[in-house]
Amino acid sequence: MDRNTWLIYLLAAVGLSLSPGPNGLLALTHGALHGRRKALYTIFGGAFGFIAVVALSMFGIGALLQASLGWLTVMKWLGGAYLVWLGIQVWRSPPIGIEVQGSAPARPGWSLFQQGALSALTNPKGLLFFAAFLPQFIDPTRSLFVQFVIMAGTFATIEIATEALIASMAHRISPWLRRVGRRFNQACGGVFVAIGVALPLRG
Repeated sequence: MDRNTWLIYLLAAVGLSLSPGPNGLLALTHGALHGRRKALYTIFGGAFGFIAVVALSMFGIGALLQASLGWLTVMKWLGGAYLVWLGIQVWRSPPIGIEVQGSAPARPGWSLFQQGALSALTNPKGLLFFAAFLPQFIDPTRSLFVQFVIMAGTFATIEIATEALIASMAHRISPWLRRVGRRFNQACGGVFVAIGVALPLRG
């Protein structure tokens, strides 16, 4: 994976981590209910789930590439169209926020880890997104496993850092999201639309 491709992937991964989604909302909620330290279990569970989803997506794509490299072109264009559609949905989505009333009962870390992992693994939009997203960056002439390690590691690192920040600032972020969340969603949606239009045109 060359440096320029990785930098574009990094920017796209940051946009994905910041956009509204079930794992971000879960980190926000658990940060407010259980505190930043306990929410880290949720966050690491989500990162584990995302790595598994990236693996399923990439090695499924790899099987298609072994059959024909023409599939990569097809998937790039279909993926680009999906990213444009997703960007429009994010643009139109309402702002998110939480209202915390009272205190939550204590929960073991393993339970929070499981909830974070299941949130990532059982979200069909996640698998669809990565199936659309990853072909834009795969180089069929290079090791698929090495590219998986780079892409999954990059995304997991960004996701953990983003959600840890969200969880630690949950009480301050939630009112801000309700106030300016729509414009924030529009900015994230615009990023996805731009990526969906531009990436399939790359050589």
